[in-house]
Amino acid sequence: MNADVLIGVDAGTSVIKAVAFDLSGHQISIASRPNSYATLANGGVEQNMARTWTDTVEVLAEVVEAVGAERVLTLGITGQGDGTWMIDAHGEPVHDGWLWLDARATQEARELTDSANIDAIHQVTGCGVTVCQMRTHMHWMQRHTPEILDRAATAFHCKDWLYFKLTGIRATDPTEGVFTFGDFRTRQYSDQALEALELSHLSHLLPPIVDGSTQTHQLTAEAAEKIGLPQGLPVSLGYVDIMCCALGAGLHDAATMPGLTILGSTGVHMRFVPDEELVVMNEELSGYVMGFPGKALAQMQTNMAATLNIDWLLGLGAELLSAHGQKTDPSELLKGLDEQVLDARAGAVLFHPYISSAGERGPFINSAARASFTGLDQQASWFDLVRSVFEGLALASRDCYALMGPMPKEIRFTGGAAKSKALRQILAACLNTPIRGVAQVEAGAAGAVMIAGIAQGIFSDAEAATDAWVQPLLEDPIPPDAELASTYGEVFEAYLATRHALAPAWQAQATMRSALA
Repeated sequence: MNADVLIGVDAGTSVIKAVAFDLSGHQISIASRPNSYATLANGGVEQNMARTWTDTVEVLAEVVEAVGAERVLTLGITGQGDGTWMIDAHGEPVHDGWLWLDARATQEARELTDSANIDAIHQVTGCGVTVCQMRTHMHWMQRHTPEILDRAATAFHCKDWLYFKLTGIRATDPTEGVFTFGDFRTRQYSDQALEALELSHLSHLLPPIVDGSTQTHQLTAEAAEKIGLPQGLPVSLGYVDIMCCALGAGLHDAATMPGLTILGSTGVHMRFVPDEELVVMNEELSGYVMGFPGKALAQMQTNMAATLNIDWLLGLGAELLSAHGQKTDPSELLKGLDEQVLDARAGAVLFHPYISSAGERGPFINSAARASFTGLDQQASWFDLVRSVFEGLALASRDCYALMGPMPKEIRFTGGAAKSKALRQILAACLNTPIRGVAQVEAGAAGAVMIAGIAQGIFSDAEAATDAWVQPLLEDPIPPDAELASTYGEVFEAYLATRHALAPAWQAQATMRSALA
């Protein structure tokens, strides 16, 4: 039998998955393991690197057994972005991996943002400085745990660690390597960026940048035996998960030039940019610019928390019911919620969805930012509050798009929240733009294997991959409700005014939290 299966690994924050696709892009097998991580008292969030590799081996072996090893043509790897995963000269973890949720480097992020070098950092990398990045983590380590840096030989991100375990190659990709330490125009490390970050002395920790759409490495004998695949199988280092998801969800569309909103644990809002000359830099010095395979790029703003806000609110509801003897899983409260949300009052309460303890990174950067309800009165019902949380996610999306230039004529929409009828309608009206779902549930894994498919000659380029695998899966557009769009135009002005007014209060609250701690 000829090899006709591509397998993608998506090592996310909540779940590690292996997904098998046939050559037409149809999903034929999937295996997953729930992820777990430790939250520390100092704001740190860490994940055991050895366990992450073990979980990856297990899901890969499960999928390989289901489809047959002889059918597998290639592997593509992606995973959660940001964070810092260090290994030593022998390839062993120096410490547990630091996740993008890690908030301990708040002071270091603020110092970089307030430094005279911040304009140079942003102009070269195309990326704002946030608390969750490897560059801020390195500054924290220098100050508090220099022994980690002393023992380290290579600084990885999550997917880079898995690629190393699969191939023995120390590498990163043209997205994560560049938005932290590089120039988005050249897609290579930048001496200017490293100097502006005052991290030139740690450049020896940065692995080579490898583009998985043009270069692959072979599966090692040790990894092959664990997984059940032949030694030497080509493995492609995919781009960071949000870029793989962008590719798998159809952002790479030069004809339409769409936007893409991903509402999962975090929120990502992206616009397609044909070339570097059309990138719109912003005065907030926030956001990311990352390349697709080829010439095109994506410009994006990312909210630290999206559906985490809904999880938090429903968790409170479940906690209240439990206190009265009614044990309820928060996910059960989500079922049937759409109609109740749509029946609630639009704009009755404002909610700013900054529930993450790491603050906010898009469209503004403020580690002290926190979520809040405003405009409450005694008429506000529970479902008004729930609707306001849904609206807060949509208003945050609009806030992000407003900073990146004109609103795209169409927004593609994916992520866990894409299943919600209420959120789809609210988002379309809030953006006043048609939105389209993509019937590709595992867009991240799909994007990883699309990149691998380019490397194997299955697709000539990213546009051809999109035409073959994504265009057939685009759902009918959902037009915005004109009356509701008009309402949200007024709500958005109040949302912005409140957001700006809250900034001094966030700082006062941060001072208070520090004193109480």
